Amino acid sequence: MDPNKLNYLDYEDIDPDKWDYCLGEAPNSLIYAQSWYLDKVCEKWDALVLGDYRYVMPLTYNKKWGVSYLYQPMFCQQLGIFPPPPRNIRCLFQEELLRRFPFAEINLNAMHLPVDGLGASVARHNYLLSLVDPYSALAENYSKHTKRKLNKAAENRLSCISGVSIKEYLQFKKENMAVKINKQTFLKLHNILAFAISRNLGQIYGVYAEDNSLCAAAFFIRHKKRVTYLNAASSESGKKLQAMYFLVDRFIAEHAGKEYVLDFEGSMVPGVARLYQGFGATPEHYSHLAWNNLPPYIKWLKR
Repeated sequence: MDPNKLNYLDYEDIDPDKWDYCLGEAPNSLIYAQSWYLDKVCEKWDALVLGDYRYVMPLTYNKKWGVSYLYQPMFCQQLGIFPPPPRNIRCLFQEELLRRFPFAEINLNAMHLPVDGLGASVARHNYLLSLVDPYSALAENYSKHTKRKLNKAAENRLSCISGVSIKEYLQFKKENMAVKINKQTFLKLHNILAFAISRNLGQIYGVYAEDNSLCAAAFFIRHKKRVTYLNAASSESGKKLQAMYFLVDRFIAEHAGKEYVLDFEGSMVPGVARLYQGFGATPEHYSHLAWNNLPPYIKWLKR
């Protein structure tokens, strides 16, 4: 096999063992690019593969008006090329993408830099917190705002446990979603939780009020040493009780002193970003890449 040939592989032709081995060896490996995870979040996906799985890039695509386009799936913050590609590899991949897909809106991983002139890119922010220090040191680095929130939470006699059931979490999520999601998307979330928990890759943490009612919950998923705060929900009472601050603090306390990185997934919403930064998390930048080379009549329909 030519080590320098870029191959477009349909899903059926992807070797999952070679794919996952490539991801496992990549320093920028992410849970989102694992073959099982892509199977859960995508209706279909193909891939660009250089040589014998030297570099790989999942292609999450769909079709509309007979035109294939790339999109970023729900519950899948970053994808792009793995392992970190040099510029010539990035050019090779992005030129092939532009040739095959007239429209794209995708997120690259933090170690996959976009190539100028091949689409338009915008920086987005993720937030990471190393948990290697003892809890006392981590808590000392909390912002004054976060410390105030935790002091208020301490007055509310909250309790936090891990191992909340999928059924209880999803019911709580349904009852407390700020923005409703469709049944298909909800099923994808269920499938991620079920697979990850069955293989000891994830846990659901819950905070209960004094009356034993669930008021905040969050699902954390682990890949290597990176633990991602993938999905969460709070009730109105939970927000008043500062329950999510309490939950994140208890998670940090439980895992402090371990070689984990807590990935908050980031947010472009200032209030949400403030919550993450308040725990001492620092920004990691990744790129949103887009282009629109659709025919004029489709551009008009898209408006």
